[in-house]
Amino acid sequence: MTDLPEYYFRIRENGAAVFHISTNNKSRRIEMEEIAAVNVRNGSIRPHGERALSVEEVAIIEDWIAARRAVLAERDIDDIHRAVDYLNLTTQWAQSRASAEDLEDVTDRLLLAMHDLRNVLVRKKTERILSADRNPATEESEA
Repeated sequence: MTDLPEYYFRIRENGAAVFHISTNNKSRRIEMEEIAAVNVRNGSIRPHGERALSVEEVAIIEDWIAARRAVLAERDIDDIHRAVDYLNLTTQWAQSRASAEDLEDVTDRLLLAMHDLRNVLVRKKTERILSADRNPATEESEA
């Protein structure tokens, strides 16, 4: 049998269920014992049932949380880059292929979404500029 990891993380909406994997039995069957539930957003680790987690298990789970947060952050920025691509593709579609009916169907929703996005982006850019003007030393140390 191939080497299995000692722990398995079943992804959930906001985290994961953590299982200890064991094949140390007569029939060499894979046994999965749920040991904890993890919330990636707030970092909470709740032991399953009456089980107490070892220091090693907590460390492994905390490492997984950090790695998972990095993956999710990477996906978020990738999704934004894809959204820029979709906006460009949408512009090309509207200019070259969309029928009047197609445009009638999506124009108001697109305009409102783009207006909302523009307002947020302008406000955030203004906040960054004002913050940089107030803290010029911070900007120099980051460079």
